[in-house]
Amino acid sequence: MSTALAEPGPSRMTLALTVNGRAVRVAAEPRSHLGDVLRDGLDLTGTHLGCEHGVCGACTVLLDGEPARACLTFAGACAGAAVTTIEGLDTDAIAGELRAAFNREHALQCGYCTPGMLVAARDLVLRLPEADERRIRVGLSGNLCRCTGYAGIVRAVMAVIADRRGRGILPETGAERALGPVGARVGAAVVAPLHPPADAVAPAVPAAVADLSDTFAPAQGFKQVLDLAHPPEAVFGLLGDIEAVAACLPGAVLTARPTSDTVEGGLQVRIGPIVATFRGRARLSRDEAARTGSVHGAGSDAGGRSATEGRIRYRVGAGPAPGTARVELDVGYTLTGPLAQFGRPGLVRDLAGRIAAEFCRNLDARLSGVAAPTPAGLNPLRLLLGLARARLAAWLGRA
Repeated sequence: MSTALAEPGPSRMTLALTVNGRAVRVAAEPRSHLGDVLRDGLDLTGTHLGCEHGVCGACTVLLDGEPARACLTFAGACAGAAVTTIEGLDTDAIAGELRAAFNREHALQCGYCTPGMLVAARDLVLRLPEADERRIRVGLSGNLCRCTGYAGIVRAVMAVIADRRGRGILPETGAERALGPVGARVGAAVVAPLHPPADAVAPAVPAAVADLSDTFAPAQGFKQVLDLAHPPEAVFGLLGDIEAVAACLPGAVLTARPTSDTVEGGLQVRIGPIVATFRGRARLSRDEAARTGSVHGAGSDAGGRSATEGRIRYRVGAGPAPGTARVELDVGYTLTGPLAQFGRPGLVRDLAGRIAAEFCRNLDARLSGVAAPTPAGLNPLRLLLGLARARLAAWLGRA
């Protein structure tokens, strides 16, 4: 490790640190993050930079003995701090036991996540009273690995904890951590209880109808047409019965009795590993003479931090045949949070088409009196398989 003092420029500062037990002085931009200073200023390239948003955990180091994200920590905030990187753990007893266990359990492949994973795992070995697999998985949830599937990593950490406790080495007490930038020691512990008391969980607060702006500008939008073999007046009348509509819409549930212009409820969406239950309120309006209406709502998923706001305008007119109805939908929406990664316009339109088809079948059943459908669940696997089949057929048609 180089300890040469670089000459600071007009916008640079000389930073004094203790790195891996040695006092160093390095020139750095005040706004540069610790990860860049370690790698570029001190040639400590064992600290890997991945997402640079504090999500992947590859940059995890010890800052004054506590795990911290080097990509989130301003270098200027670390003056006088003691930093330990993966290179500084070469002779550390716990890190040595973990390296041996990682090799034994095949807990590494490409190795990019391994430095941060070892730093985080070492902290768990110090603190956890026993080799609890679930708590280890929670403790490592901030360190992402794209190779191993985590099974070998978890086994390795469990083995080291079990061995040390078996040798009578007790865990540290009063050493709860929260990963993040410098100062992150204030907050919830990494290994917080998996099932907190019910009264400690704040319920999701539905969005207030008053907060819905008349100038809402959706980020994405699409149009949809539904044909029903029933008279337009019957279809428009049913669309005014919010409880009936909710019973026909996959994944929807009402949480309060609706009024003439307001509805409160939720919609559950499950796509892959992400489950979101949006709770919120919507403002309703209808024009009986023109057979038009709109629903403007907003909701959020407290658990997954996804949020959405949307507006649906509908018009019920005569269908292509006498005695039939055509419902024209104009949908605009904005989606933020983890589910936004699935919010590509083309995918949303295709999924919406399949949801609309199921909704249409349920409406037809209710209008026909054949069967009153129970509240329908959203089956994303069936929808996605249908989407895949449709796109494959379209691709083969073009080939």
